[in-house]
Formats: sequence, structure tokens, C-alpha cells
Amino acid sequence: MTWDAASDAGPQAQSGAPSVAAAAVRTHRVHIAALAREFEAREDESVLAAARRAGVRIVAACGGRGSCGSCMVRISAGRVHRDGDGEGNPRKWLRACRISARSALALEVAPRSLAAVVRADVRSGGDDAALPLEPVVAEATAACSAASLADPVPDAERVRRTLAAAQPALAAAVVDAAAAAELPPLLRAHDWRVSARWSVPIDAMTGAGTGTDAPRLIGFARPGAPLLGLAVDLGTTNAAAFLLDLKTGVRLASLGLENPQVAWGADLISRINHAAGSPAAAAQMRAAAAAGVDALAHDLAHAVGAEPGDIADIAMCGNTAMQHLLAGWPVAQLGRAPFVAVTHDAVDLPARALGLRVAAGASVHLAAGIGGFVGGDHVAALLATESMWSQPGTTLVMDIGTNTEISLVQGDRLWSTSCPSGPALEGGHIASGMRAAEGAIERVRIDDGALQLGVIGGARPIGLCGSGVLDALAAFVRAGWIDARGRIRQRADTLDGVRAITLVEEIDDTPAVRFTQHDVRAVQLAKSAIRTGVQLLCAQAGTREDAIDRVLLAGAFGAYLDVGACIAIGLLPPLPRERVQQVGNAAGLGVQQMLASRRRRTRAAAIARRCRCVELSARCDFQKTFLQHIGFEP
Repeated sequence: MTWDAASDAGPQAQSGAPSVAAAAVRTHRVHIAALAREFEAREDESVLAAARRAGVRIVAACGGRGSCGSCMVRISAGRVHRDGDGEGNPRKWLRACRISARSALALEVAPRSLAAVVRADVRSGGDDAALPLEPVVAEATAACSAASLADPVPDAERVRRTLAAAQPALAAAVVDAAAAAELPPLLRAHDWRVSARWSVPIDAMTGAGTGTDAPRLIGFARPGAPLLGLAVDLGTTNAAAFLLDLKTGVRLASLGLENPQVAWGADLISRINHAAGSPAAAAQMRAAAAAGVDALAHDLAHAVGAEPGDIADIAMCGNTAMQHLLAGWPVAQLGRAPFVAVTHDAVDLPARALGLRVAAGASVHLAAGIGGFVGGDHVAALLATESMWSQPGTTLVMDIGTNTEISLVQGDRLWSTSCPSGPALEGGHIASGMRAAEGAIERVRIDDGALQLGVIGGARPIGLCGSGVLDALAAFVRAGWIDARGRIRQRADTLDGVRAITLVEEIDDTPAVRFTQHDVRAVQLAKSAIRTGVQLLCAQAGTREDAIDRVLLAGAFGAYLDVGACIAIGLLPPLPRERVQQVGNAAGLGVQQMLASRRRRTRAAAIARRCRCVELSARCDFQKTFLQHIGFEP
């Protein structure tokens, strides 16, 4: 079907037109005024694919498979071929992943795809307190003698000789080659004075220097430059970064942004499949993640009047797939059972090998993982909350999100698992889903049959974020609009054959906000996966859900969700509300601790080794338990 949005002619029959395959593939110019961008789109690709190829950001939570509504666009001028969307008004909102250009196009993008994210996992606790400090990097200012015919030693040797006068261990220091290349202009621009940074390899088992490896001079900076470290929680949806002063342990600034890999899908499997498709695709995914981290490093450094080159150390955590994609490791084996990682050990990688423009010889410390998709981010969360879960009794530690990680702790026993909850709980794969941005509905109540909506920023509602999705579902179940089996029974419209509850009608430049039957099913699958994980971990430990003494909900999503709504729909066990504690981005705090202290890195590795990873799908009672939790029975 071909639409001409510049006229009222409606659909134009394509019978008799030459097929794209039979002729040379034509390209057309696409203009998006709201983004101030233009790009070329081929006739044999979707508008979304063309935008992605050109680096133009159009949100596509499902990765372009047509199973969500996040990439909605409207055609202001031009003609498109539309795949599988049925009949309708040519001015209607369409999925960019299901249309291809047939002429030059002018597009409008749905406001929920453009809204700036306002919640990005940077609330990690202890914002004003200095972290215990024992960094793996140190610095000193070297005041060198000027080079002369009588003393023509190389610049690197001159600095090393000067440093060794005060610290003899540095006499044998190895100078990073890229750092050495930056040294000559620095020395001469600052009267032969320079700030030198060095690192000593740390034995992962003991936290002490190995005694056989020499210190390594990893960077040089202007005299008096700050010594900074960057801690990054690389989440599936968000990347949160924290800038630390490695001389004091004080957090200087924090910043979050959307993980750039979202362009290839909101879920892990979409990204794994894309990266496994070809070496070029894998490099694309690695570069996207690295570009996000590099942007965070740049913006945070400049926010405190420093330079990215002042960042001398980086600690990073993410789930198993995120760490693999960033490191450029093979991921095809992660996409199928038995989900085998390259390694679960903590690893240090050269920052410049990842394309990060920080100190020339800086390293990136990737946190140790546990098993399966339970990776370094969950280890970091366990590190940060150890004082809570090490108390007597049974503790459940949960980080709910696109990939939900759960640990059950009883005394010195610790079991961990991951649940493929998917992006529905963060607004992905939801017809009107969006990020936690201005205009996102985050609270839904029903008073006397009327909807009451709480909107982030108090703006006009344009979509549903994750907490709003759960709130809406809980409200509709309580009101009887959705029955115990998850079927929409009341207040429903039927659109393209799918039942939906309308929260906000379409007005002018904003699509309607609807909660569809497909959305209900997506949340049912997510909440059942999480609840099954909780119940089967309890079974593994020989205990019951009602015996859980405390539940620690980590992550930005866990900080904002309504615990009552989670219990009402069966995502959490029916425990007294006082047993549930929302602890914010614990992974962010844990990775900051690893950045600040070598002992905390060692402790994180020890916690990872202590955990016993449970693969839920290998249990014979998995399917039965999963089906038990699909519905909304009280």
C-alpha cells in the first residue's frame, strides 16, 4: 500500500509498478524538522533502518520488529510504502519500522520519542560522603631539570629519574608508550614540571601488589591537575556515570544517559543477535557503548572544570551481555543455552583500546560476574548492600529491569539468578511506552470510574513509563477492567483488531496513549518470570516466600515503582510492606566503591565467587511455576 501524504488521494495501487528488486534501488531524502536532521533512505529498507544507518535517533524498543509503538512517525509530505499496518488515514501515526520511502519525505516524530530522560540511575546513596579511599592509581608532581647538551636524557627517563628520587620503586616504572608521546609538549609548556600518574597491578585474590610487576606510568598532565576516576554502571537501558576525586574519595558529579545500543533494540537478545550477525555489527555495538561512556567522561570532566585526560582510572559494571558487547567479546554463545560467558573473572582492559579519550594509559576495570546473565552490575549491587543482606535472616536482593537479577541470602549461603523480564517494565515493547521523561505517565488511579493520571513534570501526558505501566495494570485489575486471566473486559476500544483502554485521546501532534491487550500480555510474561525466579530461589534454599525477612529493591526503576502495585499484580510476594526497602542504584554505589578502593574490588570478586548461579530453565518445575504466576488471582 502506498500513501501520498501531500494530497487527499489516499492509497495508491501499486499493481503494474516495477518491483524494487527488478530495478536499481532508488534513494530519497528524509527530513525530520524536530531533530534538525536529514538522511537518505533506500526504497528497500524501512525509514527506521535508514535513520539508524545515518545515526539519527528514533526510539525503537523492539529493535524494529514492529512489536511496539515507540518509533511512531507521521508523514507531513511525501509518499511511503507501508507494510502490514492495514487501512487508514494517510495522516495517521505509523511505525517507522514498517514504512519505506517512495519519495522525498518530511516526518514528524511522536513527542514520546523526543522527550528528554529525567531519571537515569544516578541516585546511588551516600552522595555527600567520601568513599573509603585506596585507589589503584597515584600521582605526584615531577619538577625536572631542563634538557641540555650536558644532560640529553629522554623526557620519559628524565621524569622517571625525578620521581624515583622521592619514591625509589618508580625507578623501574614502565612508561606507557601513548603517555610518553604526550610528555614532550607538556614538559616544555610548564617549565619542566608535570603531574605523573602511575598504577601498580593488583593481585585479584589478595588485593596486594604482586611484588613482581613494576609500577606503570599511565599518564601525564599539567601541574596541579586533578586526579579523577570514572565509575560507570552500564545498564541495558541507561548508562550512569560518577566522577570521583581519587585524592579525597569525594564524588564530584554524576550523569546518566540512554544506552546508545537501544537503537538496536531495548532487550538483550535483539542486541546479541545483531552483534552475532557479523564482525561489522559487533564492532557497531561495541562502538555505540564506548561512545556513550566517552560522552559521559567528556561531559562530567568539563562540568567540574577538568579535562577528560585527567581521568586516570575507570571502573565499570554491567550485566554479562553488556560487558561482553563493550569489550568486543563474542556473544553468539550468550544467546542460546547454556549461556556461556567468555569469563566471569574481573578484567582490566586498556581504555584507549575501547576508544575512550581519557588518560593515555588508563585501564577499564570490568567487575567480576556470577554466571549466566548475572553479571558485574549485580555483584556491584551486592557489594553496596552487604551490610543489609549480611544481617540474620533471609534477604532477597532484586534489581528489576530489562534483565532482572535476583539473589537470595541465608547466612553464608547465597544463590543468584536472572530473569528475562524484557523491556516491558521500563516502557519498552508497550504500545504507548516511553522512557521516564517529561510527559510520561507514572501513576494511574481510578476514582468513581474516572482515570486520575500522575505525569512526570506535570506536563501533558504523552506515554507510559515503566512505573506507569505497572500502576495502570494494577488499577485496571482492581477496578475489574482487566480480569484475573489478563483479559481486558471493560472500557475497551478495538483498534486494528486489538482491544485497548484509552488513557489519553489523540490531540494534534500527539498520538493517543493506550494500554492494549498485547501490553497486558507483555507485563504478564515479565512479572511471571520475576515471581518465578523468586519462588524457585526459595525452593533452592529450602525456604518459603513468606519467610523472607527483607526485600532490597535496587535500581532506578526499583526506586520509583509502587510496591503496593507490584504486590497487587503478583510481581512481588505478598509480604508486609515494611519488609520491602527501595535502595536506589546500588550497582552505581558498588562500582564507585570499586573505583575508590582496591580492597572493595577484591571484596566484589570474593562475593562473585561465593554466589551459586541457578539456571531456572534447567529446573523441572520452572514451566509449572511460571504458568501459576501468569494471572492476577488474589
